[in-house]
Amino acid sequence: MSPLEEAIKGIMPRLAGVRSAVLTTHVNPDGDGIGSEVAMAEWLSAGGCKTHILNHSETPGVYMFMDDAGRRIRTYDPERDAATIASADLILVLDTNDLGRLRSMEPAVHASRAFKICIDHHLDPHGFADCSIIDPEATSTGEIVYRIILMDPGRGLSPSMASALYCAIMTDTGSFRYPRVDPEIHRMAARLIEAGADPVRIYAEVYERWSTGRIHLLGRMLAGMGMGGKGRLAYASITQEMLQQTGTSEADTDNFTTYPMSIQGVTAGIIFLELKDGVKISFRSKGVIPINELAKEFGGNGHLNAAGARLYKVSLHDVTRDVLEAAEKYVAAPENT
Repeated sequence: MSPLEEAIKGIMPRLAGVRSAVLTTHVNPDGDGIGSEVAMAEWLSAGGCKTHILNHSETPGVYMFMDDAGRRIRTYDPERDAATIASADLILVLDTNDLGRLRSMEPAVHASRAFKICIDHHLDPHGFADCSIIDPEATSTGEIVYRIILMDPGRGLSPSMASALYCAIMTDTGSFRYPRVDPEIHRMAARLIEAGADPVRIYAEVYERWSTGRIHLLGRMLAGMGMGGKGRLAYASITQEMLQQTGTSEADTDNFTTYPMSIQGVTAGIIFLELKDGVKISFRSKGVIPINELAKEFGGNGHLNAAGARLYKVSLHDVTRDVLEAAEKYVAAPENT
């Protein structure tokens, strides 16, 4: 039995006996965070647990198909939901191991006496949970949740759980094209399809529902793209003005990092997004370039080839200058070219 399987086996009694649970994920959730929440909540509910999915951010429109009735996921309201967190037996934090990334929910989660479990696949856990199921080698948190669910064959996979997990894995593997995708991940996807996931519909919901404003935002971002590191670094910025003029939001920038990385010869790509109170930075790389180490220099973290950071009370101009200067050494190293 693998270390991950041992860890999952160890938490099964705790999950089996829980009566009420709160599930949450990181600020501006993606398909992996939301898909993992939805699948895990339904699995717990099938065992008699009362579940609540509470997130700091609203659910992006492209992921609403997993909550089409608008009942499963709530945007956290302290006056309404703090008592729910305080009275829960279990709090599950999915797809992040940093309590700070829960933003407005952090104080209530930290103060709760509920047993806390972190399920994640990112490096360098912050150690806030009573128990952590973390596998940095997993393609996604959805993959780990899938393995948890399969540990209890009595409940099985419903079509909606399979759809949520397929979305989680699909989005965090770049539609099954990232390096960690191996035959087992494809077998996993096949089993989810057999359980009722519709890959055509899920792909269309996530990637083929762009608004006109989002298309215009992408065009403006690409028009301003810059190059560095002798053609090995591509970067672009999205300003608050661009968001306002195109009628878009931060959620509309999801997956924009794909485009700098599609340029021939580019081994690292960076997207700078101006926030109302700071800057969000998305980092991507190819091969052995440890882009997560660059992210750490600016208070972020992530995987070898995908990472991010958020800086507050800073200017887009200053952050861009400092990050691009620091990035040069990563793309210039001979072993990384």
